[in-house]
Amino acid sequence: GAGAAVTAIAKLLLIYSTQPSCVLKNAGGLRRPEIVMVDSQGIIHRQRQRLSPAKAELAKLTNPHNLTGDLKKAVDGADIFIGVSQPGLLKPAMIKTMRSRPIVFAMANPLPEIMPAEAYKAGAAVVATGRSDLPNQVNNALAFPGIFRGALDNQVRQITDQHKIAAAKAIASLVKKPTRQKIIPTIFDRRLAPAIAKQIK
Repeated sequence: GAGAAVTAIAKLLLIYSTQPSCVLKNAGGLRRPEIVMVDSQGIIHRQRQRLSPAKAELAKLTNPHNLTGDLKKAVDGADIFIGVSQPGLLKPAMIKTMRSRPIVFAMANPLPEIMPAEAYKAGAAVVATGRSDLPNQVNNALAFPGIFRGALDNQVRQITDQHKIAAAKAIASLVKKPTRQKIIPTIFDRRLAPAIAKQIK
């Protein structure tokens, strides 16, 4: 999908990629992530007609090789899939065309784009969903209590992209030894809000 949620995700990843602390590096230094956005009409590219203003902006910021086609084409050779779309959209056969041991964030609710068991069987290294009854739940509830706490405590009037990135880093830092089944803490982890709040200043 290319709605509000995944658009915000893409923009934040692009902003993070410009920072010295970014882990997306190669021999030449920082590497801009090659993000390809897909909506119900297929891959968003610069020659596509009748794009909304928001999607036209995305076309300029993403898809550096100007790929065209559908989701199957978009994930071919990809390292990561991030979905905030609809159930069952990502097929096991598509995962098999991705890079070896890809990361799959299938966050459609209440049913993900692919169930974790299917994704793992197809070769995924790590799978996250938006569901509380499955490991690696990705939910905005991980972040916003701590962000609000920090904003109130430190009288921060505007939440910036840098605050969001700092919150994400704080969340990640709470899992010292990540495993396939635990790359992030649960939303009930009492350390979350205080750790994030310290970064909102």
